[in-house]
Amino acid sequence: MILVGGENLIDFIEADDGRFTANLGGGPFNIAKALARQGQKVGYLTPVSTDQMGDRLAADLLADGVQLLAPRSKAPTSLALVSLKNGQPSYQFYRQKTAERQVSTTMLNRIIPSRATAFQLGSLALTSGKDADVWAQMYRALHKRGVFTALDPNIRPDFIKNRRKYMARLEWILPKTDLMKLSDEDLGWLDPKRELEAAATHLRAKHDLPLLVLTLGAEGARAFTSLGNFSVPAPKAEPFIDAVGAGDTFMGTLLAQLSEAGLLTRAALKGADEPQLRRLLATAAKAAALNCQTSGCNPPSSAELKRL
Repeated sequence: MILVGGENLIDFIEADDGRFTANLGGGPFNIAKALARQGQKVGYLTPVSTDQMGDRLAADLLADGVQLLAPRSKAPTSLALVSLKNGQPSYQFYRQKTAERQVSTTMLNRIIPSRATAFQLGSLALTSGKDADVWAQMYRALHKRGVFTALDPNIRPDFIKNRRKYMARLEWILPKTDLMKLSDEDLGWLDPKRELEAAATHLRAKHDLPLLVLTLGAEGARAFTSLGNFSVPAPKAEPFIDAVGAGDTFMGTLLAQLSEAGLLTRAALKGADEPQLRRLLATAAKAAALNCQTSGCNPPSSAELKRL
């Protein structure tokens, strides 16, 4: 089972006429959906609210086959306002004392199954608060148990009020990371003094990451390993609607592909060659392009990926 930790929320996405429509979202929520739609057994560790919006979030995950491992919470659902400019999203978040932040070490230890093979973490879950420290501690603990660890920071700079604390938390878990995905914007914020390729090379080597993937939007993605780096192109999204959830779809698909290829261990991933990794990243890029052909995050299924 692949475990996913991090926020679930309602995205209010701006339409062309200025109106906002409610969509189910949150980076880890989207990744869990992408994994499940592509045939993976997925356990979602984050509490979902018992309010009306939480019922929609829970029903959506269950419909795709995701197992809700955490007990539901009476706290309200987190919200995000998503404004679009040329199809690219910007975000405002409202998540004080909400359901997805009601996590504790005791609760997570109680619900985490012994058969877990991988743990995906990221996005707002690591930004601030006691819950961020709980997630970081659990990430390190699972890595110590031999669980494959995957990190997608999905950085929202406006939401990070204390850069020093955030960077310290990230530096604490990076040495325990097997797979890391960053967007070009993420990496530019993390290491503004270096060019992107130099920054990615430095980050991968510093923390001995078996695989670091840098997504570049319409320019595709670049993979960094101990053997070197290479690029894969991005298929054109026709029609292009918006890029909401494209990175989440990429990450979920990449994890699913690694699982199918038997590469969800640190040793196996370190031993993978470029042609094999190139095929997996190309599939993830195709899934992200398909997602961009719909409004909001709508990851493709395995069958849809195989048809195209």
